[in-house]
Amino acid sequence: MTVTRVLRVGTRRSALARAQTDLVVAGLGTPVEVIPIVTAGDRTAAPIEVIGGTGVFVSALREALLAGDIDLAVHSAKDLPVVPAEGIVIGAVPPREDPRDAVVARDRLTLAELPKGALVGTGSPRRAAQLRALGLDLYVVPVRGNVDTRLAHVGENLDAVVLAVAGLRRLGRFDAITEMLDPTRFVPAPAQGALAVECRADDLAAREVLAAFDDTGARACITAERALLSSLEAGCSAPIGALAEIHDNPAELTLTAVVTAADGSDAVRRSLTGVVADSADVGRRLAAELIASGADKMMGSAS
Repeated sequence: MTVTRVLRVGTRRSALARAQTDLVVAGLGTPVEVIPIVTAGDRTAAPIEVIGGTGVFVSALREALLAGDIDLAVHSAKDLPVVPAEGIVIGAVPPREDPRDAVVARDRLTLAELPKGALVGTGSPRRAAQLRALGLDLYVVPVRGNVDTRLAHVGENLDAVVLAVAGLRRLGRFDAITEMLDPTRFVPAPAQGALAVECRADDLAAREVLAAFDDTGARACITAERALLSSLEAGCSAPIGALAEIHDNPAELTLTAVVTAADGSDAVRRSLTGVVADSADVGRRLAAELIASGADKMMGSAS
């Protein structure tokens, strides 16, 4: 099947969203028209957990997709609700960017080098909880806005911010990083660094185009991470870190997850290795282990 029409690609208006969409467009190899769309999450600087958490950056794009106003919607995969949207499928998960978190600090300092009481900004409850768990006597400050807005706080009213490596790299701001955080200690958000391109389930031509752009390894990893999130009945604002990796054996993946108390006083961390073809089951089984170890109580304390 050959696409004979120009595919309309919906994206958020932020510089990062446009950069991510440009990456997708470059890999599709078919004529497209990019259509910017404003989402609920773009209209406010309030914390994610206040404005609704899951779906605030996604709903408007999905509505445009179902209305036939666009043919494809490009998302940061970590923003996607874990509940499937009727009539919509994830047509492609492109190759994943570095999923780690990074520190951008004044004077090129690391977290450990910051003085006690230093102000560290993040809009993520997961990052805030994990920062507190480091025991470095840092004061975590809520901050939202696009990447450049958050970077501008450093040296002005904050000593540092914590951001995703992927976003900094995609915006050409990788050189701003002063410390890359070890993902075994500072576990990224589920699906962090990955993109997801959605289309209508009945648009077979668009699905064919996207299938050629799909990275099966990246899809398996975020499937495991999102299945864990779904089984924990948590959204993108929960203090949950999860990272799946495929190492020497391409048929197996290892999923590591941590649920951290909001004040950083405690955490439950577990890992599980399973078959790539059953990645969703790996996520569900690891979630069950976390719950059996008390992770659900920590999520309740963070709400």
